[in-house]
Amino acid sequence: MNKSEILLGCKICYIQTSKSYIQTSKKRANLNRELNHMKKMISRRNFMKVCAIAGSATATTACNASAAGQIGIFDWLRRKPSVSADTTDFSKYQAEAPGEGAASVSNIVSLANVPLLTLNNGVQMPQLGLGTQIQSLERGDLGVLNRTSREASATALDLDYRHLDDAHGYLNERGVGQGIVDSGVPREEIWLTSKFWPSDFENLYQALDEMLNRLGVEYLDLVYLHHPAGDIETIISAWQGLEQAYREGKVRALGISNFDNRMEAFNAIMEQEIHPQIMQIECHPFAQRQEARKLAKQYNMQVECWYPLGHADPKLLNHETLTTIAAAHNKSVVQTILRWHMQEGLSAIPGSTNPDHIRENIDIFDFELTDTEMEQIRAMDQGERGRYFNLNYDLMGRAFVNPVREWDGEF
Repeated sequence: MNKSEILLGCKICYIQTSKSYIQTSKKRANLNRELNHMKKMISRRNFMKVCAIAGSATATTACNASAAGQIGIFDWLRRKPSVSADTTDFSKYQAEAPGEGAASVSNIVSLANVPLLTLNNGVQMPQLGLGTQIQSLERGDLGVLNRTSREASATALDLDYRHLDDAHGYLNERGVGQGIVDSGVPREEIWLTSKFWPSDFENLYQALDEMLNRLGVEYLDLVYLHHPAGDIETIISAWQGLEQAYREGKVRALGISNFDNRMEAFNAIMEQEIHPQIMQIECHPFAQRQEARKLAKQYNMQVECWYPLGHADPKLLNHETLTTIAAAHNKSVVQTILRWHMQEGLSAIPGSTNPDHIRENIDIFDFELTDTEMEQIRAMDQGERGRYFNLNYDLMGRAFVNPVREWDGEF
């Protein structure tokens, strides 16, 4: 890949980014013609390399700086792209309430002393929930996956969980829905979350009806766009579909998951009429995600953490700081980590199919970490190096747009 191809790739990235800000169809058409012409002059492989290194949101900086002679394009490409967003302070932002509909009958309750968090639309959500992704089975037998998810969900609800986190991409929505039925807990007392896979984005409103059918419910408390993969126009269209469902009372809150990994998509969502209530990110003591959390605070979004236990990494679970603190409270390291999340004001959704672990994870509201202990855990932060999942969606996003397999078997 030569210098001219790199410059050309940056220019394409810049124009693609700029398209979302062009208001007239004539100007958009002119840009599209220019894009098509330029794309014939660079191989797709080399263009993806440029996007992977530079990132479309920062391509303008590269092109302008290089043209002005301020920095060589190769030197700029070696630098880590910066993360930036609109600096407008939306910390007091309040979203309109969800529309009247099935969702209006919700009666979320707090059991096992789990606090309720109030979102920017006034809706309340249990701070701790059960994550239902079963990674060991997600590529295996879908029948086993759904039966296992059914049992885990019913067990959690029996142990006073009232927050279940699912996703179309977990391939187990039917199992989780059946677990709710098995538990006997009224639907309106449960905070039920699911997420749309990028292959759902093109016709999201229809995909929502299919999701509700798989789960066997009439509404969802929270829905996410799961990954910021695909073209920006499609992502925006998907979000607008969620806004429609929200106003119709089919969902009570909207969220974005992993969008901190693609700021172009993040900024596009923040320009829409309804801001998200929740921003879901990887977060745990090794990767405390301070910048992403500041970003969420700027837009008055609650942060919810997946991988709150650091992917069960032995280096984390056996860390001397955590073992010492846990012993002082006669608690496990897992309970200590989850308690840290609660006191940080974060929502957490640890996953498990083991009844003993599910019980252990919610037994964290009878002790409190001291200020010193909280600071000791904060000192464990390794920044972005501590993450287990840090995907470049410009490079790898195509892998997320394939349709999700469906299971049509019997329980």
